[in-house]
Order: sequence, then structure tokens, then C-alpha cells
Amino acid sequence: MARDADGYPVTRTPAGVVRGARSARDLAAVDERVCGCRACPRLVAWREEVAEVKRAAFRDQVYWGRPIPGMGPADARIAVVGLAPAAHGGNRTGRIFTGDRSGDWIFAALWRAGLANQPTSVSRDDGLEVHDVRIVSAVRCAPPDNAPTPAERDTCSPWLARELQLLPRLRVAVVLGGFGWSALLPVLAAAGYVLPRPRPRFGHGVEVELVGPDGPLTLLGSYHVSQQNTFTGRLTEPMLDAVLQRAVALAAG
Repeated sequence: MARDADGYPVTRTPAGVVRGARSARDLAAVDERVCGCRACPRLVAWREEVAEVKRAAFRDQVYWGRPIPGMGPADARIAVVGLAPAAHGGNRTGRIFTGDRSGDWIFAALWRAGLANQPTSVSRDDGLEVHDVRIVSAVRCAPPDNAPTPAERDTCSPWLARELQLLPRLRVAVVLGGFGWSALLPVLAAAGYVLPRPRPRFGHGVEVELVGPDGPLTLLGSYHVSQQNTFTGRLTEPMLDAVLQRAVALAAG
């Protein structure tokens, strides 16, 4: 596998994503291959343009400008599945949900739930650690207008599938928003989980228990921690806390 100037293995096609994901032996390998992915031309062009033009407030910073890997240990019993990185958040800092208002919300909530060692996430070297939770996104590159296409979602899905396969203790998936929900269900179906018919619809507080090849998995729906939801009060801190507290209780049980 060819490597780019920074040493990351380069993947240029959807078929290459499938091969690269399937052959990744551990989460570190998945993370490394995600960072070198160039399989979606529109997303590559956008993330790199943003990294070059920058926002005025960050004009002195070097943007990451790559896909964003997941965060969290391999023994996690809880997964948090988001939509995609923010153009001036993860795409700038190089860490998922880091450097933007959405990250302020999710990491503060994880801290209150006992899943993070601090409530803030501003940079990759800020000392943040999470435990018993793996944080991932359905699409790994920042998309224009925060809106990946279905094709981009599907191209990225093997990374998500392999990441979940490499979490042997996984028991709960907290899904932030309808896009992540629609991306996760086919991944789980392909992995052998039995989905109800009709397929469960997304909603805040929705709870669905699935049976899979490695045991049960409970899906918990939550409105996304986007500013559109948090600024308007559609999602409040107590609402988000309740979902994460339920996740912790299910994982412990």
C-alpha cells in the first residue's frame, strides 16, 4: 500500500476502502488507514480547501485537513456514533469532536457520565482521555454544508464496520442524529445483527435491542449535538445526560 508524504497509507477508491478496512488487524491500523483515505474526491477537495483558506480566528494554526479517526480504547463497551467532522473543528484539530461547540457538548456530557477525564476538548495535546467508550463518525471527512452524500456515507461505511468489529466488549451504541442512525443500521445488518422489520426509526430516546453474532447490542438514539439543536433547545444537557446515563447502565448490566 502506497504512503503519502506524512507516512499514511493511501486509499483512493471505494474498493480500496473495503480491502483496507477488512485487512486492518487492530484499531491503530484502522486509524492509520483512515487518515490516508482519499476515496471521495468531493470531500478531499473540500477538507483541503478549508485547511488552506482557514477561518480568520484560526489563521495562524496549521489545519489537520485529513479524515478524522475514532477515539477511545479497544475494550470500550459503549460506542458514540456521530455524523462527520466539522470543517473548523475536527478538520482543524485532527481529533473527533474537538475544537467546536459540538465537542463542548459531547465531551462535557461524557465527563458528567464518568466516561472522560475532563469536560473540555480543544486540541489533540490537551490531556483528554476517554474510557469505556469509543467515539466514531459515519463519515470521516468534513463535508460541505455538513451534508455528506449517500454515496460518501456508503464509501466510508467499511471503516465504521471494521472499527465496531474490533470492539469485542461492545454492548451499547449511542447514535447522534438521523444520519448516523441510517448509516449504522446497514453496517450492523451486514455484520449479522438481526434488525426488526420495519427497521426502527430514529428518535431521541429511542432504544432498540438487537441480537448479533457476538451477543446483544442496544441502540440508543439522541439528537445530534449540533448548534442547530443545542442553541434552539431541541437538545438540552439533561436530555443528553439521560441518554448517556442509560448507556452506562446498560453497559454495566
